[in-house]
Amino acid sequence: MKQFTFVVDIDRCIGCKGCQVACKLENTVALGPGRNKVCTVGPNGVYPDLQMYFLTTMCQQCENPTCVQVCPTGACYKDEDDGVIRIDRASCIGCGSCARKCPYDCIHMNKELRVADKCTLCEQLRAVGDIPACVRNCSGSALHYGDINDPDSAVSKLLAETDPKYIHTLRDEGNGPTVRYILRSADWVDVLPQDCVEHSVWKKGGRKA
Repeated sequence: MKQFTFVVDIDRCIGCKGCQVACKLENTVALGPGRNKVCTVGPNGVYPDLQMYFLTTMCQQCENPTCVQVCPTGACYKDEDDGVIRIDRASCIGCGSCARKCPYDCIHMNKELRVADKCTLCEQLRAVGDIPACVRNCSGSALHYGDINDPDSAVSKLLAETDPKYIHTLRDEGNGPTVRYILRSADWVDVLPQDCVEHSVWKKGGRKA
């Protein structure tokens, strides 16, 4: 079975949030919660030995998705053709069960349509041979996507040439997240997205230090 997902090279992420902006524009996502976000992990350690990195999070396209299990109408489902988890807006009743059960805080509620919303790896772009908007607009080339079950795919080759000790996933709560993170320049911290600080280069009164 195909499993399309992301591989994120954290060492190349500069925390610019270009992926978030591109996603909102492409998928007409309103201000506020979105389909992806960039969080700050750290600083950790004792000065002067400090470490910090940016963690880009989106739907983890889980092998055994909790969101699908709890959906009362079947609106939330895992597509058998590409392994991507989708939400059928016509069947969604906006109960929020999927959002509450997602261990990675990757599903939000579209308040205007009153339905759940999440990343689909830009299915509308992939349908015409294009790539997800976040991947196309990543200025650091940190985002990669493809079929992780295909050994000849670009993401599989990237993982194959990377030392396994540098390859990580978000904490597995029994749902089997498929997104892979590559981090060589710092120690991986076992945190969930909701435990991190959403990154912003600006703060009230001026530029963030």
